[in-house]
Amino acid sequence: MANETESPQNPGAQTPAPPSVAQNVESLGQTNPVQAASNVYCLTIIGQIEGHMALPPQNKTTKYEHVIPQLVAVEQNDQVEGLLIVLNTVGGDVEAGLAIAEMVASLSKPTVSLVLGGGHSIGVPIAVSADYSFIAETASMTIHPIRLTGMVIGVPQSFEYLERMQERVTRFVVDHSNISEEKFRELMLNTGEMARDIGTTVVGRDAVRYGLIDDVGGLGEAMKKLSEMIDHSRKKRAPAERVVQ
Repeated sequence: MANETESPQNPGAQTPAPPSVAQNVESLGQTNPVQAASNVYCLTIIGQIEGHMALPPQNKTTKYEHVIPQLVAVEQNDQVEGLLIVLNTVGGDVEAGLAIAEMVASLSKPTVSLVLGGGHSIGVPIAVSADYSFIAETASMTIHPIRLTGMVIGVPQSFEYLERMQERVTRFVVDHSNISEEKFRELMLNTGEMARDIGTTVVGRDAVRYGLIDDVGGLGEAMKKLSEMIDHSRKKRAPAERVVQ
């Protein structure tokens, strides 16, 4: 049979063969990955960040209930020494995005983020949650106020809740980047750039100039920086390990 092989322990038994390239492409969207062991874990945040509500099946999503166990595994696995976060997201659920950002920020291991294509809306806090952040020359980030979907009750309590949610996002971004609160609010409430909305889209070097992202670069620069941070982390751990021994 095409997908079965004979088991060496039991010659008469048939065991499933490793998945073919075609199966990998169909199920995972990738060919056979490189099998070399790595001390860096790559986490991708793509499409729309899905939170408490399931999105339509045709949407490309990042499900936060899938991301959180990966972050826990990164923290617990001694073989993993650093985390690379690659973002190309339009944003999504605010609470789910903040949950991911808070977990990344609390990791004890070095973290580097790389914005490719876009890191919009709630993707901004995730991008700045890493210890060091990069953005590609042509990548963009959209900063705008929080929006509500579905039925909204037009009472003061609704607007107060929205304001508190916005304050959580603003405070996190300001605390984990070099942008000032005044500049971030100015970009967020800009009325002259978007035809149907308020906010600002910053591209590549502008994000660095505002202090939102640390540096312009791609995969090579991100991996080099993460390797340097891992080496520094090893040197810090070495004296403590010698004392314990």
